[in-house]
This record gives sequence, structure tokens and C-alpha cells, in this order.
Amino acid sequence: MSEEKDTSALEGSSGITRVFRNDSISQEEEEPGLIKEPTDLLNEASSDRTYDMHPSENALQSTSYSASNFNVNEEYEETIQLPETDIHSESKLETSQNFLPLMTEMTIEDSVISLASSDEMEEVSPDVFEDEYESDSESDDFILSLEDQGLQEFPVDILKVKYVKYLYLDKNQIKSFQGADPGDLLGLEILSLQENELSSIPLEIQFLYNLRKLNVSHNKISHIPQEIVCLWNIRQLFVDNNCIKNFPSSSLENLSNLEILSLGTNMLTHIPDSISSLKNLRILNLEYNQLTIFPKVLCFLPNLISLNLTGNLIKSLPKEIRELKNLEQFFMDHNKLLFLAVEIFQLPKIKELQLADNQLEVLSHKIENFRDLRVLNLDKNLLKSIPPKISQCVMLESLSLSDNKLTELPNNIHKLKNLRKLHVNRNNLALIPDDILHLNNIYSLEFSGNQITHVPIEIKNCRKITDIELNHNKITYFPVGLCALELLNYLSFNGNFISEIPVDISFSKQLLHLELNENKLLVFSEHLCSLINLQYLDLGKNQIKEIPPSISDMLSLRVLILSSNNFEIFPTELCTLENLQVLDLSENQLQEIPPDIYRLTEIQNLNVASNQFTSFPIELCQLESLEELNISQINGRKLTRLPEELSSMMQLKILDISNNAIKELPRNIGELESLVTLYAHNNQISSLPLSFLSLSILEQLDLRGNNLTALPSAIYNLSSLQEIDFDDNPLLRPPLEICKGKQLYTIARYLERADERDERILEKIFKIVANNITETNFEFLCQKLKLKTSKNAIYTKSAASISEKSYQAFVKWKEEKNSSLSDADLGEQLVRALNMIGAHDIMDKITALTLYTRAIKF
Repeated sequence: MSEEKDTSALEGSSGITRVFRNDSISQEEEEPGLIKEPTDLLNEASSDRTYDMHPSENALQSTSYSASNFNVNEEYEETIQLPETDIHSESKLETSQNFLPLMTEMTIEDSVISLASSDEMEEVSPDVFEDEYESDSESDDFILSLEDQGLQEFPVDILKVKYVKYLYLDKNQIKSFQGADPGDLLGLEILSLQENELSSIPLEIQFLYNLRKLNVSHNKISHIPQEIVCLWNIRQLFVDNNCIKNFPSSSLENLSNLEILSLGTNMLTHIPDSISSLKNLRILNLEYNQLTIFPKVLCFLPNLISLNLTGNLIKSLPKEIRELKNLEQFFMDHNKLLFLAVEIFQLPKIKELQLADNQLEVLSHKIENFRDLRVLNLDKNLLKSIPPKISQCVMLESLSLSDNKLTELPNNIHKLKNLRKLHVNRNNLALIPDDILHLNNIYSLEFSGNQITHVPIEIKNCRKITDIELNHNKITYFPVGLCALELLNYLSFNGNFISEIPVDISFSKQLLHLELNENKLLVFSEHLCSLINLQYLDLGKNQIKEIPPSISDMLSLRVLILSSNNFEIFPTELCTLENLQVLDLSENQLQEIPPDIYRLTEIQNLNVASNQFTSFPIELCQLESLEELNISQINGRKLTRLPEELSSMMQLKILDISNNAIKELPRNIGELESLVTLYAHNNQISSLPLSFLSLSILEQLDLRGNNLTALPSAIYNLSSLQEIDFDDNPLLRPPLEICKGKQLYTIARYLERADERDERILEKIFKIVANNITETNFEFLCQKLKLKTSKNAIYTKSAASISEKSYQAFVKWKEEKNSSLSDADLGEQLVRALNMIGAHDIMDKITALTLYTRAIKF
């Protein structure tokens, strides 16, 4: 199952759907119970194949790879024969996540452990570099890993005292090989410099005669130097995620041993003809470049097994493509293909064909030639039909046809006896073909977003099915045939018209995940309570009012979504679910929370947003395990205050109190020492309590749309803040324009300088008043400010002048008030008092000072 379908991954309620299920059909899950054979190495050949540079392509993430996570273990593949790929692996079928052989996601430490065991290597291939791996201790001595050590220079000193074969310098700030002695580099066989600051491949690279693998992905390299051709022994070269516009065009015949070349996510617009000199090249990655024409020269790489051109601008394939007789994997997702050249169907060994997100309108009947095809992905095209001859692709195991214009599937599709995944989401199908019900090996069936009205009872014959999605169709009755599927563990029926749950569902004892969101259910059926192994249940957007007592039998339930129903009273029956971790009761009519909620001792995520609470339910403060609380009231009754007891929720990490009418935060809010995110936008908060500055690990703070006029000067104490938003507040200190950049340093620096300025201004005001006030006015002023009068012993026994006595009184007053009032506040209070006693001449001087200081920018 995919991570989205892994019901053990219980995360926060903000994005429950994202965490537990992404409806993107192209993201596939691991196959349960399938045997991985050594011949699967080609399919497991990529590090991450992610779309970091193309987040909008999320629906097809698994069709790309990035060579960023390579490790010593990759060296195994260099002499491994790559026979026919068996798709019976735990990897995703239709997208074959892995592209480069044995490029796993192991850490450097894992790599060292792998190399330390020569026995393990012999299990993979007994003749893999026998001359290179002599003993465990020797391998350890030859490895140097300095990943993420903050290095700014190449570690030349270490290489002078240690003979190194495998050097890992990933995630540093190295810009060059400056200072390196070429003689110290001669022994290097693997060099990894991913995620550094290289602007070019250092010319010293030409002296690394023994180098077999070089990874300089994720740098700022703009070109590959001609000196690269001096690496006669190089077998694997990774230069992904750089700024390369051109590839060397001469002397490439020197790189005769090169087997893997990865140039993904660069700026290549063409490929030189000289690349045909790389006769031993087996794996070529050119994804996410700027190629507009398929480079014909690639067709003359006789040993090419895997070719990735995902994410370019190619509109057609050349007829010469038929020359790639050994090609097994071909990735052409996210291009501009209008049709497929018939010559592509002359590739006898093709096993995986990725053509998602193109503009194909027709699929040739010659697809019957692909007798060894295992994975075919045609998502996001313009196909209106699938040729019946596809039934001749007898080895096909994964067929993905989502997001096309299909109205039916071929009648003989049942001949695909090895088919295990069939995904036909978001088309125009009116029914599930009866023939599909004879696919005895099918385990994943997805027909979401069609016009299907019912599921034939014969589906019970597909006994291996574990995963079914039929979201957003027109199904009115729960298909009882599904209840006979003993292995079914994932079932999704969101957006249909189901109003009743049949008693037969009690037979679905293996069901772990059930979604019936946005249907027509009026009651929480007692039949659901018999699903004692169910972990995830989504009944949101129905018309349910109450919960049966038998829900206490659902002891395995971890996630329960009951949002947008008709609950007016919190169902106390839910309090019996002692293992519940996520509960969503948002968008209901709840007015209070029962005291028994304390029994939810495992609850981590609670969403009670948009209800009708008359005040903050203090009962929630008993939930000591709670990590995320959402009580935003965008569609509910507004809360006006938060209780001090909120501070007892010591595990709380995310708090959403937005869209209320809260005027102030609790004075002890700083005791929420685990708080990482606070959403408090659209309230009436006018100031932040002093303890707020104790939230030392706070990372996200949203206070938009409040009544804040000033931010505390010590806001710099919140050093973990990464995202802040104070928009739509009447801020004066600092001005709103200072906050619009949403940079904590800028705000804190402004406030620091403002404090210094206010202190100087207050000092000048004290002197103006002291130098101009009369004895009588001073006595009146002392009364207004509650200062000690001149009749006090301190002043009457002193020979000091009135100016000196008044100045000293002001200083003492400031010392007494400074803990509660800022210098700016003290200045305003003094000015008000002067107005009250009629000291207009002094006021004129202070006004002049104020106007002058306002004109000064700082």
C-alpha cells in the first residue's frame, strides 16, 4: 500500500485527507505479497525519482527519478547482468519508481555497512569487483564520509594522511578543489559532492584516473569541462539538478566504460552526435531538460536498457527508435507527444512504458507486439478507446488509463491474466465491464470519477483484490459482492449516493480502511461496528446524528472522520474508543464537550472547528496527549476568550483558534512549551502577553486580521520563527510596512532601534519639562503622576534647584514604571499630565521635538 494508504501513519488533522489518502490515482502503492526476484534490479534502480522542481506534477511523481541519493551500494550494479525485469516486486508497478539499478535510499552509514560485508556482495553477484573488495577492514579503511559537516573547502589535509577510495562530501559548501594535490586524489574510485556550491566541475578531475563514479548533482554547475573525457574508468556519472546547457561534443569515445549517465533537471536543448561513442551506456537520464526534438543519436546506443526523457517538450519519436533493441524501460511522461511512431512497437524487450501527460489520441493496434510489456501508463492523454489487441500483451501487470476520454474498455481485457493493477479513473465509463470480473490476479481496481451506477456481484470472483476505489460515481447501493472479498483491506466510496450499509459488510473482517465521505447515510450503521480490525473510517459529509453504543467494539479504530454531519450533542459513545488518535467533528452543531472525553487517552489530533460552542470547552484541557487542536470557527459561533487551563495541554504542537472573536491570549500561554504552530488570524487580539515570548520552539505564527498596534520589543526571543504574518493589523510599532516582508530579523531590528530612539526622546522630554516647569506646576504634575511632591524631605532639605529636583523625580518615576510601561508609553502619559495642568509653553516645545523626530528615518 502507498504511504497515503498506510493507516498506521497517523498525523495531524490539518490535511487528514492528505495524510491518509491522496486521491491522485497515479500515485501507486506497493504490492502486497509479491516476491522480489534478482531480475527486478532494473525496476529498483533509482534514488527518489521525485519532482522537486515540478510540484504541480504530483499526480505522476513516481515516473521520475533523481540521482541525488546514490551510495556505495550502487557500485554493485556495475557488473550485474540485467535480465528480463520481473515486475513482481514491492516497487510501484505502473510507474516503476526505480530507474537506476540498486540506487537505494540508504544513508552513508548504511553504505559503509553494506561494503563491510563481502558475503553480502557475493550474494548479489560473486564477481562484482573482486579485485576491489578484499576484506571487511580494508573496505572500512578506504571509506571517508564527511556529509553535512559544514565544510567550505576540499578536505586536502585528511587525504594527505589517509588513503581513500570512497569519498562522500555531500551537503557541504565546497566550491572547488583548491589546494588539493592531484597525487592525493589518484586512489579515488567514488566521489560524491551532491548539494555543494560548485559552479563548475574542477579541472583537477582529469587526474582521477581510477574514478568509477562521480556524483555532482544539486550544485550550480553551468558546463561539463572537456577534461571529463580523461576519466577512462568512469562508469557512473551523475550531474542532475544543475544549470548545464551543453554536453561535451568531442573525445567521448574515451568514456568507453560509462554505463550510467544522469543529466536530469538541467537546461539541455540538444544532445551532441558524439554521444553515440558511449557504446556501453545502459542507463541514460535526460528528464526535465528543454529538448524539443527527440535526439536521433540516442537510437544508436546499442546497449541502452533504460531511457528517461520525462518532462521535456518532445512532440514525436523518430523512426530510428526501432534500433534500441535492448531497451526495457522508456519514460516519456510530461511531453507533447501527439502520436506514437509505429517503429516504437518494434522494441522487442520493452517492459515498462511511461507515456502519461501527453496528447495522444490513438493507441495503435500494433501494441500487440509488446509481448513482454509489464507496465503501461497512459494517464492524462486524449484517448477515446483502447485497441482490443492490447489483450496480446499477456505479461502486462499494471495498466493505468486515468484522465482520458474512454467510454468503454476492450471486451477481451479478461485475457490479460497477469494484470494486477487496473486504474481507469476520471473517464466516461458507465459500467464496470463484466470481463474484468474474470481477472483472477487483479488486486488493485480503481474506477473513480466515472458514471458507474452499480458494481456487479460477480466481483466476488476477483478473490485477490485488496484495494478498490470507486469515488465520485453514481452508485446508490453498497455493492454486497465486495463483502465476499476476504483480502480486501482498502475501500473508498466517497461522493456517491449510498444511503444504507448492508449486514454483509460484517464479513469484511480484513478491512482496514473505509471511506464513505459525501454519501446519503442517515445513521451510523451498527453493521460497521462489526469491523473490529478497521483502523480508518471516514463518514464525513453525510446526515448522521448519533452513534450506536456498539462502536466500543471497534478497538482498532485510529482515525474517525465525522465532519459535516448533523451532530448537535457530542456522542459520548466515542469516548469508549481508547485507541483513537484522530477525531474530526468539524462542521456540526456541537455546543459542549462531555467530561468523559478524558478517556480518549491516545488522542493526538482533534478537530472541532465550526461548531456552536458558547465558550471554549474547558473539558478539552484534560487531553494531555493532544498534539493538534483545531477550534477555528469560520462557520460556527465565535469564541471570545481562551481559558488559562489551556496551558495544561503540554504536548500541544499545533493550535488553530482562528476566525473567532478572541480579544486576548491567556497570560500563561507561554507554558505551551511544545507549541510549534499557532493560527490566530481573524480575531480581536490587541496585544501579546509577556509569557508569549517563552514559546521558544514556535515556528509558524499567523496573527493576520487582529487589533495589534504594537509588537513586543523582545519578539527576537522567538528565534525559531520561520513563518510570520501580521497583515491587516493597525500596527504602529513597528509600522505595517516593516512587517509585510514577514522577516523576524527585520521586525526585531526595527523594534530594537525604536526602543533606543524612544529612550532618547523620553530623556529629552524630561529635560525640556525640568528646565521649563515652575514650582507650582511641578507640584500639580506630581499629583497627576503620583510623584512625591516638593514638600517631601528629599526635596525640602535639598539646595537643588527646581529643574534638578523635577528631573530626579522623573527618573525615579521611570524606574518605578519601566516594568509595566515602555518609554513611549511614559512619554505619552507625561504629555497628557502636562495638558491637564495647562503647561502650554512646555507642550509647544515637546510638540516641536516630536515633529522633528518623526521626520528622521531610521
